[in-house]
Amino acid sequence: MAEGGDAATVAHEAGNAVQETPKAEPEKAAAPAEPAPPAEPAEPTVRTIVLTGHGGYDKLSVQQKPQPKAGKGEVLVRVKAAGLNFSELMVRQGLHDRMTKPPVVLGMEAAGVIEELGEDVSGLEVGQNVICLAQTGMWREIVAVPATNVFIMPEEMSYEEGAAIPLSYLTAYFMLFDFGNLRPGKSLLVHIAAGGVGWAATQLAKTVDNVTIFGTASASKHDAIKENGVDHPIDYRTRDYAEEIKNISPKGVDVVLDPLGGADTSKGLQLLRPMGKIVTYGSANMVKGENRNLMKMAKTLWQSTSVSPVSLVKTNKAIAGFQLAHLTGEIELVRSAFQDILNMYKDGKIKPRIDSVWAFEQVAEAMQQMNERRNIGKVILSPEKEPTKPAEGDAAPTSPLKKKKPSLFRRLSKRASRSKDEGEKKDEVKNAKKESPIKQEEQEKADDNKATNGHVQQTKLRARLSGGDPNIEDTDKEEKKDEAPAEEPEKIEVAVENPAETDDAKAAAADVVPDDKPVENEEKADGDASQEAN
Repeated sequence: MAEGGDAATVAHEAGNAVQETPKAEPEKAAAPAEPAPPAEPAEPTVRTIVLTGHGGYDKLSVQQKPQPKAGKGEVLVRVKAAGLNFSELMVRQGLHDRMTKPPVVLGMEAAGVIEELGEDVSGLEVGQNVICLAQTGMWREIVAVPATNVFIMPEEMSYEEGAAIPLSYLTAYFMLFDFGNLRPGKSLLVHIAAGGVGWAATQLAKTVDNVTIFGTASASKHDAIKENGVDHPIDYRTRDYAEEIKNISPKGVDVVLDPLGGADTSKGLQLLRPMGKIVTYGSANMVKGENRNLMKMAKTLWQSTSVSPVSLVKTNKAIAGFQLAHLTGEIELVRSAFQDILNMYKDGKIKPRIDSVWAFEQVAEAMQQMNERRNIGKVILSPEKEPTKPAEGDAAPTSPLKKKKPSLFRRLSKRASRSKDEGEKKDEVKNAKKESPIKQEEQEKADDNKATNGHVQQTKLRARLSGGDPNIEDTDKEEKKDEAPAEEPEKIEVAVENPAETDDAKAAAADVVPDDKPVENEEKADGDASQEAN
């Protein structure tokens, strides 16, 4: 009984334990994930031409840069066209006095459409076509410019013309009318008359009655500069422009505009009449080729004129210097002059000439166009223009310009050195053969044995593949022994001069004839290259 009761009690307690066991709670649903914060919109960028260092064309690249914002007193302008000036070529080479440390965005003039006005800007509206002037930074799709440096474009003016006017015409204006005091009946010498400033100076000078203009340019550009107003075009490549001017006007000229520097500044000073003025505004003679030429730079500086005030007093002459970039604190003076220029454009008295328009991606080609003196008028960059393939035969802009041929002395010296090295090698081979005839004979035998063994192996392989005896011996040699030896062709001896001396003499003569003239005219070629700068 006790045992049975105990069993029932145990069973009852076990049943209660089962009933008392708590049921598993259902799993709770996972909490929904919190939504990710919205991504911040990417900062807008604009295509920008960046100068990455001083050097050749490869130092310019188109990059995406943050879009500028219109600050207080500024205007945001979408650029349609931007001007290229010779000063940018000098900055790229590291020759300009207004140098900034790369990377930097170049460009001092542009034309486009206002997209946004900053605080405290009045007199301008969104959507207006305007011309912009700045110290640098215009080679962007969108630029922020101080409102004081923005001018409303005439309705009949194109964007390319708007970008071509500011630097060239303002520079010519100040030199002629402020420094030069050009008046009716005076005479003027314009260097590089087919370039941007030269073209502008010719047109502005023609707004004064009875002014005689002498202009230098290569012969192929004479028709263009005569049509623009030059009375006496002079080909500086074939003639001395100072002598030509003296033949026409023995007393000289009243005003000289000098962008060349060096020896040409001295010549210009000598050409001045009493009460005459020379205005220097550049050193184009320093620029030769794609990269900076230190010898050319040193030569130009060495030839630069040093004039004492006493000598100017004795000759009644004046020297002035001008650079628009250094008029930053005279904005009212600049605005007044530029308004006069725009009025002349509206009256049909001036009109800039556009040489060519290039895409941003072809800034190297645009610079090469100017560097090689191929432009007539202004070279323009456009962010909206699609890049075009270079014409067949054009030089690659990313490669260095054609290098000057080495001098005759240097080539002959190199040839003599090469001939000497070849002669020494031949002597070494002869001496080796004389010193070790036994080794040479052993080497020849080893080569013959190697060839024979190879032939035997090939014969055995052919026999094995054809089912024959793999140990068959080579019978070619025995068959060849039975064959009659071929007759050797009759040798004909001909007396010949020493071939080494003959070849060297011919090569030297070939070098002397074509290089005679270029060597004599090398100095003149250097001067020609500098004359057609923009």
